[in-house]
Amino acid sequence: MAKTVVVIPTYNEIGSIAGVVERVLATEPTAHVLVVDDGSPDGTGELADRLAAADDRVQVLHRTEKNGLGAAYGAGFRWALARDYDFVVEMDADGSHQPEELPRLIALLEGGNDLAIGTRWIPGGVIVNWPAYRKLISRTGTAYARVLLQSRLHDLTSGYRGFRADSLRTIDLTTVNSQGYCFQIEMAWLFERSGARIGEFPITFVERAEGASKMSTGIVVEALAKVTGWGLSSMIGRAPERLALPTAGPASR
Repeated sequence: MAKTVVVIPTYNEIGSIAGVVERVLATEPTAHVLVVDDGSPDGTGELADRLAAADDRVQVLHRTEKNGLGAAYGAGFRWALARDYDFVVEMDADGSHQPEELPRLIALLEGGNDLAIGTRWIPGGVIVNWPAYRKLISRTGTAYARVLLQSRLHDLTSGYRGFRADSLRTIDLTTVNSQGYCFQIEMAWLFERSGARIGEFPITFVERAEGASKMSTGIVVEALAKVTGWGLSSMIGRAPERLALPTAGPASR
């Protein structure tokens, strides 16, 4: 059976992290959870430590500074790869991603996909409690990235995804320096441009019920600037090649 770890970055998620971890382990009892806490002042890290003390399937990686989602995931990925997991899964700590949908994600990886993405913008995808303007912003940003990056993927910013570890190892994570949801765009684009097999499945995305959103103007500006730069560079043949999968096959949609 494949060894799976679910990496969950946290910053001030004390109201939701315990419930998310419990649901993950109830859905996939053989999986492990790694909480990557960026020094949350609200006690999230301490609560994660208590969860780990009560269940050896839970581990905690404490970071001393808050320097972005991409850096937190990078640290979590390196931790997971050093411990020989087969599948490395991303999931938000705020309950917006449904742990009960993990089996479909894992099935895509078991089926040979290098990357599996939980997608909001394909038939079957559902968004709960988002106002119309949030949906418009997300759809517009996704459409812009798809055009500039010439991508066939339907939800480049989705943070509910999983990687085959042997494919993830081919990336030099120190060169992936995007933060916020731009990190998700960069990782998906690297895999897609390599010819990796990518599977998408519809998810139910639920707006957080606890805590505050980490979205900011700076995160949006970073994504817009980087996507524009990557797209223009790719069009003139100067985009860097940083991923070479030895056994990549055709993309799966």
